[in-house]
Amino acid sequence: MTQETTPAILRRAIAASAIGNATEWFDYGIYAYGVTYISAALFPGSTAEATLFALVTFAISFLVRPLGGFFWGPLGDKYGRKAILGVTIVMMAGATVGVGLIPSYASIGLWAPALLVILRMVQGFSTGGEYGGAAIFMAEYAPDARRGFFGSFLEVGTLAGFCAGALLMLGFSLLLGEPAMREWGWRLPFLLAGPLGFVGVYLRSRMEETPLFREVEENAATRAKPLRHLLSHHRRPLLAMGGLVIALNVVNYTLLSYMPTYLERRLGLSLDAALAVPIAGMLFMMLLLPFAGALSDRIGRKPMWALSLIGLMVAVVPLYHVMGVSPTSAVVGFALLGMLYVPQLATISATFPAFFPTPVRFAGFAIAYNVSTSLFGGTTPAVNAWLIDKTGDPLMPAYVMMIACIVGLGALCFTEETAGKPLRSA
Repeated sequence: MTQETTPAILRRAIAASAIGNATEWFDYGIYAYGVTYISAALFPGSTAEATLFALVTFAISFLVRPLGGFFWGPLGDKYGRKAILGVTIVMMAGATVGVGLIPSYASIGLWAPALLVILRMVQGFSTGGEYGGAAIFMAEYAPDARRGFFGSFLEVGTLAGFCAGALLMLGFSLLLGEPAMREWGWRLPFLLAGPLGFVGVYLRSRMEETPLFREVEENAATRAKPLRHLLSHHRRPLLAMGGLVIALNVVNYTLLSYMPTYLERRLGLSLDAALAVPIAGMLFMMLLLPFAGALSDRIGRKPMWALSLIGLMVAVVPLYHVMGVSPTSAVVGFALLGMLYVPQLATISATFPAFFPTPVRFAGFAIAYNVSTSLFGGTTPAVNAWLIDKTGDPLMPAYVMMIACIVGLGALCFTEETAGKPLRSA
């Protein structure tokens, strides 16, 4: 830890990083858990058609994430992490609030889904700079020997934001009842993203730029490099990180975003039960994250990833069968899948920033992460739904997860172990 990075500053860096992640995933949580209400309010057609349209619209935000990565990444390396993170959190929160203000399809017709698409694109564009910037901000403040532990709190923010959004949607559903939720109640959680965004702006405004970035800025030879330098000199880490992100996000969006729809429509659980099962599993995962992050500081990031990828490949099909038995077994099956996923999730903020040196770290992270997330993350719920409809096999999400884990294991072979090592400055 540098002299400037006192424990108090480190705690503020953790909070400032995690609040953006929480805001991003708060949006995903209320969208995923409110998709039934959103589709009924803003889309035409039958329930099944409207739900598919809503899932596809969810995926659209991910299609523009690479544009955000290419835009925000180089700016973050040139002007600093703090400046970009201040802008992206405002855009994210504003887009989320906007969804709650869209008039219904019955009121304005096709303008309703059109406005939703536009707002999801704004959200995706801003997120293209938010997640990588937050992870880098955390990693560049954290001490080398405990980067895994401190970085895991960024993912605590991920699950806390998602759970908060999901619990709000579920709570309003239980409090207001189905008719009120379909008419206006589903909008309330979206509007609450506004105060969350203001808290994020406040926390980030109180932080200085990261010590590593300031060191690089003081040396003209190590300042931000142009994008062509990244693409020509860092192709291997771009591809290796992209492969790991494929595995990470197929698992992530299958478990967190698609699971409520799967449990309700494919396994026949009630809507409230389908919403409650993943929430219980995520709360369990949150407890494990700091322990997994600390363990990665001791044994390395690569063993943690290998354990997770191999464990998921072996266990995902049996655990999908377990989830189909009863609501109680669904909680157990989801929790066990979540436990196997935690070694990946807990080490993102320690693993991915170390792929690139400081002058291209923001751009490299943003591009590798967002291109893979765009193609294989946000599209996962819609692809899973389409594959089940085409094949009639409810285990298709498990098979897709297995394929993604194989890709991740291949990428892991080209990944260097960086636990305990300083982040490269050049």
